[in-house]
Amino acid sequence: MPAESPDHSLVRLRVRPETIYVSKGRTVLATGRDGFFDNGSDQGLFVHQTRLLSRYRYLINGRPPYPVSVSNVAQHSWLGYYIAPVPKAAKRRPTISETAQESIELRLSRYVGEGLHEDVDLVNFTQEKVQFMLELDLDADFADQDETHGNRRQSGRQTCKWIEGEELSELTFEYHARHGYDHQNEKGTASIRRGVRLRFSNATMPPRYRNGRIAFDVGLAPHERWHCCIDIIPVMEGRDLLSSYRCRSFSPQANDYDRRTQRFLSDAPRFSSPESTTLANVVIGALEQAKRDLDALRLYDLDCAERAWTTAAGLPVYIALFGRDTLTVAWEAAPVTTDIMRGTLPVLAGLQGKEINDWRDEQPGRMLHEAHTGPLASLNYTPKARYYGSITTSGFYPFVAAQLWHWTGDKNLVRPYVDPAIAALKWLDAFCDHDKDGFCEYKTRSELGLENQAWKDSSDAIVYEDGSQVPKPIATCEEQGIVYAAKMNLAEVLWWFDRGDEAKYLYESAKELKKRFSEAFWMESEGFFAMALDPDRRQVSSIGSNALHCVATGIADTALVPRTLKRLFAEDMFTGWGVRTLSSRHPAFNPYSYHRGTVWPVEHGPFAIGAYRYGCHDYVERVCRSQFETAALFDFFRLPECIAGHQRDQDHPFPAVYPAANSPQAWSTTTVYTLLQALLGLQPFAPLRMLFVDPHLPAWLPEITISDLRVANAIVTIRFFRKSNGSSDYKVLEKRGWLHVVRQPSPWSLTASYGERAKDILMSLAPGH
Repeated sequence: MPAESPDHSLVRLRVRPETIYVSKGRTVLATGRDGFFDNGSDQGLFVHQTRLLSRYRYLINGRPPYPVSVSNVAQHSWLGYYIAPVPKAAKRRPTISETAQESIELRLSRYVGEGLHEDVDLVNFTQEKVQFMLELDLDADFADQDETHGNRRQSGRQTCKWIEGEELSELTFEYHARHGYDHQNEKGTASIRRGVRLRFSNATMPPRYRNGRIAFDVGLAPHERWHCCIDIIPVMEGRDLLSSYRCRSFSPQANDYDRRTQRFLSDAPRFSSPESTTLANVVIGALEQAKRDLDALRLYDLDCAERAWTTAAGLPVYIALFGRDTLTVAWEAAPVTTDIMRGTLPVLAGLQGKEINDWRDEQPGRMLHEAHTGPLASLNYTPKARYYGSITTSGFYPFVAAQLWHWTGDKNLVRPYVDPAIAALKWLDAFCDHDKDGFCEYKTRSELGLENQAWKDSSDAIVYEDGSQVPKPIATCEEQGIVYAAKMNLAEVLWWFDRGDEAKYLYESAKELKKRFSEAFWMESEGFFAMALDPDRRQVSSIGSNALHCVATGIADTALVPRTLKRLFAEDMFTGWGVRTLSSRHPAFNPYSYHRGTVWPVEHGPFAIGAYRYGCHDYVERVCRSQFETAALFDFFRLPECIAGHQRDQDHPFPAVYPAANSPQAWSTTTVYTLLQALLGLQPFAPLRMLFVDPHLPAWLPEITISDLRVANAIVTIRFFRKSNGSSDYKVLEKRGWLHVVRQPSPWSLTASYGERAKDILMSLAPGH
């Protein structure tokens, strides 16, 4: 008998499984699996990376109720059911089964906006009257997100005030802190004033407060109900952040948050497929969930307009603006919305470096790496309130400005970002070539700055072949590719904007960089690109995923691409779940290390588009399948920040999750759109009102329809399908506005012939195309 396929049907992975996150924007409620949290954990109510509440737990007659079912309803809402025994039975500690037979039900409903609204509902499901005490045990500590594991650095004055009233009672915690600093010629005193108010209303009896607990005396007749509203109002620098939700708000409400969400979701394209026996349902699920996750990560306080917004980098750790993360998210999300490009580009332009400030690794023209709002950053214990320690962001910015041009063709929209993009490239040329060899290098100046300031920015990411650390300055291979793509794409935009001399300069500079890149970074013996050049311009010959970006950006010489791909997909690099950040044969390999063995979904989307452009469709299919099969293992089909680099085999039916991973992680969220772009050969060119397609659908995704895709001012619905002979085709189902849909292989394809190109153009003129 043939061997049966192994049954892995019960595999279901969740990032940080011991914690439940309810969030919107900069507000994150992190609880244990029971819906509560205590002092001593890294959980709590966080607003602007400040833990306001550090303990929050309900008690009935002094004992915790039993959590029956608790779950998110949406990312911003949550519901918990609890039961407790009647007072007379509680003395003998009844079993759960006995409690269920005669129980007091506690139901908690939570809705997170900037603030938080909680409905507290009690029901007496017995046949007799009961009297008991409901208590809320709570505390505040105003710790920075990075201080929740101990080692608190900031200190201030915390006060607590209780006001009791007949209709409304309020408990207020306030915190004031000051810090005098002197960092590398940046001197001064910073202060913060933060707080949290808890307002209790609509209860039949007013609460009282003593010994850190809010207490209600509750009496309920059989089947009688009791209700109380709690509004938790964060206070940031004297400003109340009011909740936008009231009682029973699980359905969309008439507030700005829900209105913007509904506008985004209704405008975004929809994805569908009739397939149910293939990976298609996973693909559709991932694409649709990604839209909701992008909305959940929206940083509302940075909105430039209703249709111009940006996102945090990831939940729960990176609820802040990260330059390269949000730029990546912005261009990868373009198939569903250009709003994030419209919002991210102006925000980063406004924060572009203006002076030489070593404490912040700032220089004129340099683009921001990260901007945090927690106490440590705001009090200037760290430079992260506005920190520039990345060379990646300055390369990404011009590239994303060009992507906005490709998707909209709107000169008035793109024009404000051209000069900031040029300034970013000038910074790269003027400040990053330390040894004048024509390559961009990095070297930290801040005493608390990042050691590594390239794509892989953990402190031990760049290693020699013997596992030792590479000293600075370092020129990593992927950063040269990012600069190359930035110059090539911005040169095209400048040409359209009648700035021909500047366009020519960038184009020639990019061509020269590509030529010198292969000469300096190619390792003939390995058939691969060196990870980096060290301070002596020697190749760092470690094999890592950095080379994915050489394919993604197009800096890899066409003749070298086949060998590069073969090496990337060798067993020591490709796990089956994706490409490792470092070869498993390397002495520094650790499957759990942040950049020395893990697999990052975000690296695979741009790579897939790069492989498509070179015409390497087999590799596109392999990498896309690996990512969607990974997504299939996780709750909600969410790709996490990164996973461990174990080999996929019969002993490893699922990958381990990086223990501190974020999920949703913004750039993992949008990776699914770049994977789909690669499979469909979807390339917009709005200035000419054109959409190029070149579908190569695999057997595991034989059909997909994109409804209401926007290019410039046109909206189009296209069905892509796989034929019985294995080739793929498309049909335009609906089109509104001026747009030409043309089938064409990538201009850089290694496999497309002139005859094939001519045939595709002619077929594009046929009905339905």
